[in-house]
Amino acid sequence: MAKSELPPPDQSVPDDFVSVEREDPVSLPRHHSLRSLFRTRNRELARELAALERAVDLPSTVLILGESGTGKDRLARALHDASPRADRPFVRIDAANLSDELFESELFGHERGAFTGAVSSKRGLLDAAGEGTAYLDEASSLSPAAQAKFLRVLQEKTFRRLGGVASHSFNARLVVSSRRDLATLIEEGTFRPDLFYRIDVVSIRLPPLSSRPEDILPLARAFLKRAARAYGRPARRFAPEAEKALLRHPWPGNIRELLHIVERAVLSAPAPAITMEDLPAGSFGSPQAILSSALEKRWTLAELTDVYIRETLRRAGGNRTLAAKRLGVSRKSLWEREKKSVKSREPRVKS
Repeated sequence: MAKSELPPPDQSVPDDFVSVEREDPVSLPRHHSLRSLFRTRNRELARELAALERAVDLPSTVLILGESGTGKDRLARALHDASPRADRPFVRIDAANLSDELFESELFGHERGAFTGAVSSKRGLLDAAGEGTAYLDEASSLSPAAQAKFLRVLQEKTFRRLGGVASHSFNARLVVSSRRDLATLIEEGTFRPDLFYRIDVVSIRLPPLSSRPEDILPLARAFLKRAARAYGRPARRFAPEAEKALLRHPWPGNIRELLHIVERAVLSAPAPAITMEDLPAGSFGSPQAILSSALEKRWTLAELTDVYIRETLRRAGGNRTLAAKRLGVSRKSLWEREKKSVKSREPRVKS
């Protein structure tokens, strides 16, 4: 098989939009379909999800690949919620923050006196997962030593606590994610091929948001709805120009970047419609971002000129005299160009 709920401000941001409409993942009834929990309008991704759904009820390990912010965490949770294990623990293991010194203690647990400071026994994350789902996030961050220890668990389906002698069974379903291509890491000699073969049983690759333009506005509208409700703000919709700007942006940070931008816009918007003035300045709408998107989506020179004029106007606070001065044209020429632009078609959005 080939391979995003806006939380309150003090919580970390999940990276897919489907949970926007879900207040409490734990309260979901069991056996929701995977595609209802992780939605997309992208046909290719929808086909991949349909194929993945056939493995939802199986104990097979699932490998999720994709750039940072594409929805790997959200898909891992959706896999759990759609499975018969939904009422059992979902335990996330952040491999990027596990040093070799902490690996065994965190994953396997430890017995009292196993090391200085171990004043009591502690269960590890694999034990805490029970018969639910253990989600190993960013497997590419595992050191060679940690890879060897984790491989042994997968082979034997047992582990021992640090300082202990008793064996404990590993019964959870394993879901693994990586933003780096593991096959490439094998070629570079930094990832064990035998571990890769153990985790690459069922796999899916999540495309970047720039390759799923049909998902941008549904995502943004869902984020807007949730953020407005969470923060008690008046925003209810995007103005047409704001929607066009969202479609033009190349989204190097993928869904996570979109979520943050919508949240900031909702907090700053004083009226029901989010306008260009409410969208954050900086990297959003920057020349680099605009040019990158223009090249990728094959805009015409007229389309690129219109975007540049609109962005200059926005940064001039709508002051046409100032914008015209920055553009090196007369105010009349700028007005005529704007009038012509209104009559022209919208910028094309191509995947």
